[in-house]
Amino acid sequence: MGNRRRASERNRTKPAVIGGMIAVVVGGAGFGVYALYGGGAAADDSSSASDAKPVKKGPLSATEVKSTATAFLTAWQSGDVTTAAAATNDTAAARTLLTGYGKEAYIKDVTLTAKKRSGDAVPFSVKGTVAYKGGLTKPLAYESELTVVRRAKDGKPLVDWHSAVVHPDLKDGDKLVTGEAGTPPVKALDRDGGELTTAKYPSLGTVLDGLREKFGKTAGGKAGIELRVIRAEAESKDAEGSAKTSSDETPDKTLVELSKGTPGTVRTTLSPGLQATAEQQVAKKAKSSAVVIRPSTGEILAVANAGHGFNTAFQGSLAPGSTMKIITASLLIDKGLASTNKEHPCPKYSTYGGWKFQNDDKFEIKGGTFKASFARSCNTAFISQAKKLSDDDLTKQAQQVFGLGMDNWAIGVPTFDGSVPVQSQAQMAASLIGQGGVRMNPLNMASVVATAKTGTFHQPYLVAPTVDKRTLAKAPRSLSADTQAQLKELLQYTAAAGTAADAMAGLGPDFGAKTGSAEVDGQKKPNGWFTAWKGDLAAAGVVQQGGHGGETAGPIVAALLKAGS
Repeated sequence: MGNRRRASERNRTKPAVIGGMIAVVVGGAGFGVYALYGGGAAADDSSSASDAKPVKKGPLSATEVKSTATAFLTAWQSGDVTTAAAATNDTAAARTLLTGYGKEAYIKDVTLTAKKRSGDAVPFSVKGTVAYKGGLTKPLAYESELTVVRRAKDGKPLVDWHSAVVHPDLKDGDKLVTGEAGTPPVKALDRDGGELTTAKYPSLGTVLDGLREKFGKTAGGKAGIELRVIRAEAESKDAEGSAKTSSDETPDKTLVELSKGTPGTVRTTLSPGLQATAEQQVAKKAKSSAVVIRPSTGEILAVANAGHGFNTAFQGSLAPGSTMKIITASLLIDKGLASTNKEHPCPKYSTYGGWKFQNDDKFEIKGGTFKASFARSCNTAFISQAKKLSDDDLTKQAQQVFGLGMDNWAIGVPTFDGSVPVQSQAQMAASLIGQGGVRMNPLNMASVVATAKTGTFHQPYLVAPTVDKRTLAKAPRSLSADTQAQLKELLQYTAAAGTAADAMAGLGPDFGAKTGSAEVDGQKKPNGWFTAWKGDLAAAGVVQQGGHGGETAGPIVAALLKAGS
């Protein structure tokens, strides 16, 4: 940083407030130390008790938000990490990441421009240069945002520190690093040998990142020089670098490529036609996700998400609503508590564990069969059987027959493998209808309907296990012939004459489906679910905050099944 001149001798560029916008511009590669807040931001905590002022409370003023943002951005831009960190509510974490911004990420000549605030939030743009050893340089530009909060102990306004302030792709604990990439790039191919790119298939960004992380070191490529987001999880991987099975894991991400590596090749099971259709279908519904698999083998043929930042289709953890009744129905049939064409109660209400459960619009079916209750998605037909079940019955059925909830799927990229925890009382009853603590995603539910169709769980996979000699998960037992026959009849009838009939019209007769709606606290509309099979295709989809599954996710799934026929 060189020798520093005294404050009175420094050339300062002061932030200017123009038209409600804060313009922070400090040119050149040299760094200066800015004395903000009079004696400096770090000096505020040194006041004596006799000088103590009343703690300021209440909402932040526009002036407080602007001045705090300006102080932080000015210090960061000038390279004064100590002052910038002191302007946040987590000085240690801020200092570490901001120091690494220059020393590990090699980002230089930074210009930060604040934009018009929105309440306590201030968006800003970042422009700079990634300048690595040997003269490798590339421009860097992105948008970020900070939020100002009031510190409880003294009322002082500070930047609410999160790693995403520095770059929106960072989660807390992540860091930015420029250097030889830890994993070489990969050229991912579809099942027909065509290259998979985000330009062609926007949903596949997280999938391609996951394939690189898993297969980059073994696919024969050579790493290039890159600015990358290094995830905190990466430091706790096993010795072989195997990806953990976790709903929270996100692969490392390349932000800027300074020199190209040589990619290795990885062939996937994705169908180019079905992938294109999946991309088109989820684009029609906000917060939608879908998966298509082949029931006879478990091959994943398509995966798509309307939001491209997180792979909800593979890693989502959402209550599946009434699509869970596929598993519950198989359990009740196994135990002799229900049979397709036998009379089965479907009252307006059913109480268990102190909770009163009801059906949609409080309907009831008098003298109806279990098939009628399943097709119309009668909640009380399932809740009424809770008293005859043990707390762990549903968990065992999900694990032992459908291969769920054991965190052992190895599809080739990170997944969440479903969760059906052991619960009691009202929560156990709620689990029977896909609420309570049950959590799934479209990949899980496509697998569930595929297992119902074939009778045996085939673990879904995106890359053939022969590529890396991994072992696919297995379920301890298959559905009995009688249970499978009844379950298929239930699903076929639902697709032909039940809640799934409108979406599945014209796709029969070798088909089956189940709809679902999952209530979520704080949402005005439930998440809409739909899962179905046609021939040797199985698909599932969810539209978050969409409403009834037959109307929202149903058309997406039906279009995929039709496209694959």
